[in-house]
Amino acid sequence: MSDNGVSAVGLLSYETLVHAVAGAMGSMTAMTVFFPLDTARIRLQVDENRKSKSTPVILAEIAKEEGIMALYRGWFPVISSLCCSNFVYFYTFNSLKRIMVTSKGQSRPAKDLVMGFIAGAVNVLLTTPMWVVNTRLKLQGAKFRNEDLHQTHYKGIFDAFSQIIANEGVGTLWNGTLPSLVLVFNPAVQFMFYEGMKRRLGRGGRRISSLKIFFIGAIAKAIATSATYPLQTVQAILRFGQYKSQENGGFLGSVRSVLSLLMDRIKRNGVLGLYKGLEAKLLQTVLTAALMFVVYEKIAAATFKLMGLSKKLKH
Repeated sequence: MSDNGVSAVGLLSYETLVHAVAGAMGSMTAMTVFFPLDTARIRLQVDENRKSKSTPVILAEIAKEEGIMALYRGWFPVISSLCCSNFVYFYTFNSLKRIMVTSKGQSRPAKDLVMGFIAGAVNVLLTTPMWVVNTRLKLQGAKFRNEDLHQTHYKGIFDAFSQIIANEGVGTLWNGTLPSLVLVFNPAVQFMFYEGMKRRLGRGGRRISSLKIFFIGAIAKAIATSATYPLQTVQAILRFGQYKSQENGGFLGSVRSVLSLLMDRIKRNGVLGLYKGLEAKLLQTVLTAALMFVVYEKIAAATFKLMGLSKKLKH
């Protein structure tokens, strides 16, 4: 088969679509289960005056001050964004895997890393506007400790898009794109470790249990999150849209804004200030990623079995 034929098969195949749908469903299920942990994480990242306490204490404070449903504020826009984001990521990653592995032999960690970077970049450029909107909706109505943060008044996803474009310009929808592009390192490293550990455990056609999938998913995400957390904090602040940068726009202005935010955080709170909320983030992201991979593998395996394509799931 020619390279063009391989490319077409990789991009337009039922198998790739199954991986994308399974990845989207897995991420939606996992995020719904652990959503309150994400609420605690983003409050600690954005509200600089909120003291860093244990995750259960933060959750109890939010529930007491704002009601139990505040823990799930912004669930729908987050789940919508996550569904689109993971569909794009899994579709791109598995398309690249079919093209690169089919045409150039067995998958290797270096290939997994490259595919992860490309899939992450495509995902960021296509879905950042949705994440900007859901960050704002998730924090709407929050009781901030920092008095410099003001409340937003959006009626929903479409109203948020409309108000942001009308009042701040279309470019605002891509706030935080630079740190997000750097942060493609996170899922790229996650998928490199996940795919590598899964290949090792599955050697000789051995079946990998759901418990093992859960643990390798958790380990892979913990490594990736710990390495990139300071940039995730900067990303959340920029998406919230209330950081007043003195820098001009453009690429260099974005770089200077990111560096300025990092240095300002260190100046105010020390180096450890860059890791404020890490406990909540690790709890949320590690457990979510682990459960997501379990659901993803189960849905993909069941679908391939129904389609009579069970062998396609092997890597």
